[in-house]
Amino acid sequence: IHTGQKNHVCDVCNKAFTEAGHLKQHKLIHTGQKNHVCDVCSKAFTLASHLKQHKLIHTGQKNHACDVCSKTFNDSSHLKRHKLIHTGKKAHVCDVCNKAFTEAGHLKRHKLIHTGQKSHVCDVCDKAFAQAGNLKQHKLIHTGQKNHACDVCSKTFTDSSTLKKHKLIHTGQKNHVCDVCSKAFTLAGDLTRHKLIHTGQKNHVCDVCNKAFTRAGHLKRHKLIHTGQKNHVCDVCNMAFTEVGHLREHKLIHMGQKSHVCDLCSKAFTRASHLKQHKLIHTGQKNHVCDV
Repeated sequence: IHTGQKNHVCDVCNKAFTEAGHLKQHKLIHTGQKNHVCDVCSKAFTLASHLKQHKLIHTGQKNHACDVCSKTFNDSSHLKRHKLIHTGKKAHVCDVCNKAFTEAGHLKRHKLIHTGQKSHVCDVCDKAFAQAGNLKQHKLIHTGQKNHACDVCSKTFTDSSTLKKHKLIHTGQKNHVCDVCSKAFTLAGDLTRHKLIHTGQKNHVCDVCNKAFTRAGHLKRHKLIHTGQKNHVCDVCNMAFTEVGHLREHKLIHMGQKSHVCDLCSKAFTRASHLKQHKLIHTGQKNHVCDV
């Protein structure tokens, strides 16, 4: 152990160990043998120590506390990995794009982006994912399960990370600023998508009419025009829409709500786009010319 000499080598994957016992335990991974079963949830493990560690999830016991932020963990190794966040140390670097990570596992998962490999397929809608965790998260869409609720507005989400991002809306915090027009965003992803406006890059092309879009989501919504599919129906007048956003805007008509007010004449509108169109009256701007 002290010399670091590893004489015990796995004949399947060539991984080496200092002790024969460790090699013996390791080889169970290749056999798939899992004899240690949790009596609470029936999850099985190859090693008794892994089962012991797992059972702490059910007890809620977290004895390992971070001395920087006081966050607690049920496993000392989890605490060790967590503390890398505070040091800022990212020793695992992607050899394709140079993005760095605190953990080797995170780098391994990241590299699947470059390979395009998506081995985890949803058995409901056949959507594929590079990571099992992403598939697990996706399947909550089909169950409708949303256990993470905002303590400000009570809006619920399928996962804690989406809730965390949502809560930035209430703080008004916008740290991601466009270096072209200085528009600020709460999320880095929103800034990335916004900057496509300045580049004019439109990689998502409709295979029916060749109209191009900056985002895949915009293309997906656009294609509903060609199918004529309108799944979003108003429960007041039965008018149907291709997008839920259009239905939401439409329902403001029935509510009589007009939140968009002209700062020049105080005329109010149900939609921001209607207000924008109205303000052209004040500017005198007329962009549409008759060609006859």
